Amino acid sequence: MTRLLLSIDKADPLQVYERPAREPEVWEIIVWKISVLFFLDSHLAVFLLFRYDFCYNHLMNNFITKYLSQFNLEAIVTASLNKMLSLVLLFIAFYIVKKIAKASVKRVLVPSLKVSTQDIGRQKTISRLVDSILNYLLYFILIYCILSILGLPVSSLLAGAGIAGVAVGLGAQGFLSDLVNGFFILIERQFDVGDVVKLTNGPITLSGTIVSMGIRTTQVRDADGTLHFIPNRNILVVSNQSRGDMRAQVDIPLTLNTDLEQVHRVIEEVNRQEVSKFDQITGVTILGPQNTSSGQFVFRVHLFVSNGQQSIVYHQFFGFYQEALRQAGVELPSASLPVAR
Repeated sequence: MTRLLLSIDKADPLQVYERPAREPEVWEIIVWKISVLFFLDSHLAVFLLFRYDFCYNHLMNNFITKYLSQFNLEAIVTASLNKMLSLVLLFIAFYIVKKIAKASVKRVLVPSLKVSTQDIGRQKTISRLVDSILNYLLYFILIYCILSILGLPVSSLLAGAGIAGVAVGLGAQGFLSDLVNGFFILIERQFDVGDVVKLTNGPITLSGTIVSMGIRTTQVRDADGTLHFIPNRNILVVSNQSRGDMRAQVDIPLTLNTDLEQVHRVIEEVNRQEVSKFDQITGVTILGPQNTSSGQFVFRVHLFVSNGQQSIVYHQFFGFYQEALRQAGVELPSASLPVAR
């Protein structure tokens, strides 16, 4: 079929005549069809999107309504309040029982230890150890009661400990080592509270006074006041300086041309006058001239004293010796510093 179009002559605009219409190109037809498809697809996508959103909201509302309808909110609130009240009462009871247990230890155990033949250090050690064991026991019971109140299957957890025993054992082997080593330290009485000790673990050495001993850790306070918490498994070598008499070594530096006989007489005179004034001194040994490891020429005196008193006695008698030698006209070197051992 031939289509006609109206055309206007440019030379004579008033004259209008018909001319055949142009056939569309192939690409124009393709573009037109694609445009129509895009138009339809966009409307269809919008329709499907709104339809999906409506269905999704409807299903979710039904699901939430059915899910919430299964719960009794009143019962849940009542059970939660009961558990909270039970926990509060449990903590109050735990606090009261802990206070009563500690008071019982102080009023029953400590006086009985004082009546026994145990010394003060041993009494403090046993008292601190019993207190530590009591704390572990009470906290274990507290955790057990909390799990029971919360409704956790405690019996199942304890039964499952056998299945997970390997993992638990790997994690707790350090704790068990602390308990075992602490037990043998106590039984063998390697040290007590108040003892001055030197604890060694390989290249690490720590000196101080035992402040407290528990089933897992030992507390040591060193000379500058620092409190160290040492796991019992790390205590390999114990050097106890509170068992028996200790030695205070006094080295008096001298020059090579010093009259040693005169020095010996001065030292003996000082010992005769001063040793009797110190009850903690149990013996004196004059070794005489010695060479130290650094090559220093010294006059050495050993004072045997009660444990823990060696530092005080050393400083006192070093001053006595130095002052007596100076008054006797003995020349003392001023560049050397004495070393207490």
